[in-house]
Amino acid sequence: MKWFFYIILGLAIGGGWFMFMKAGDEEALKMQAEIDRIEMEGSVEEQEKVPTMREEVKSLEGQKTLNGILLAFLTAGLVGIIFVVDVLPAIAHKFTHAVYDSAEMVEDDVMHDARAKMAQGDYAGAVAAFRDAAAAEPLNRLPYVEIAKIQRDNLGDPASAALTLRQAIEGQAWEENDAAYLMFRLAEIHQENLSDYPTAVSIMQQVIEQFPETRHSANARTKLHDWGMG
Repeated sequence: MKWFFYIILGLAIGGGWFMFMKAGDEEALKMQAEIDRIEMEGSVEEQEKVPTMREEVKSLEGQKTLNGILLAFLTAGLVGIIFVVDVLPAIAHKFTHAVYDSAEMVEDDVMHDARAKMAQGDYAGAVAAFRDAAAAEPLNRLPYVEIAKIQRDNLGDPASAALTLRQAIEGQAWEENDAAYLMFRLAEIHQENLSDYPTAVSIMQQVIEQFPETRHSANARTKLHDWGMG
């Protein structure tokens, strides 16, 4: 609808410019030619009309100039609207993605197939695709988290979800934040889905020991307190 409006307005302005280029000139030229004829060979009565005819020529020229100014403003307005509404946001969007979202664009590439299978309800296929993504980016925690989520929530297999996370934790040299995140997710599955409180408590104690004096150890202590194990 927006582009239809642009096209209609553009055609109207284009038609206005076309009429502007033709309007006034022919009539003014004819009148000026008539003035020249009268001055050369016209009667006294005709020559008395010359001043009035000159004013009409000036009026035609002035009207054309005014019309040209109005058309120029309309044209600039249309160009400005298109630039502000469409061109400028597109440039800003492209620049933002180029500067801030390069990592997310890579992430979307490696996990695109897996997310597509999730949307189709092909959970087994999604697990396989996420495993491929994990193999492509072994230090990206998201594929492992997504696999565990599917196994727990969609396939009803929290034991496999716990195994996935445990293998991920033990199989890579994770950064502190990633390791703690995976350990918290593993503890939650043991506590919420498997009712295995001793293992959940053990994992939280491991977080406290592995990351002392950090927000992760503080969060682990809070979990233990919430579970009545503080």
